[in-house]
Amino acid sequence: MLLTKECDYGVRIIRVLSDARKKTVKKICDSEYIPEKYAYKILKKLENAGFVQSIRGRDGGYYLNKPLDTFTLYDIAHAVDENLSVFECLREGAACPHKSQDAPCTVHLEFERIQHMLISEMQSKTMHEVFNLPD
Repeated sequence: MLLTKECDYGVRIIRVLSDARKKTVKKICDSEYIPEKYAYKILKKLENAGFVQSIRGRDGGYYLNKPLDTFTLYDIAHAVDENLSVFECLREGAACPHKSQDAPCTVHLEFERIQHMLISEMQSKTMHEVFNLPD
């Protein structure tokens, strides 16, 4: 998949918030080596998707808004980058000179098969399982 650096950062943000404690952006960035300029953008996406909640003000910060056993790696990646694909030709609206309605591109079909397998694997474990947390 064309998992972007933002997807990676999104997972790492969730990891640092997995202890259910409120964290400032600085604390999140320092803990996971994330540049602040990316953190705010990704936190906004995660907040819009309902994964995190923000508190404004002097004692503000971010905290996890959903239990870790209710979402997966795929859910986080999709919240950060809605158009996930293994290769560029699988992105919606991408042009492929080798693909037509009469003769689908066999490479494209194989990429689609691989993408479905990868998505299935990304959905197979909750974040609680991925982080290997005790029950």
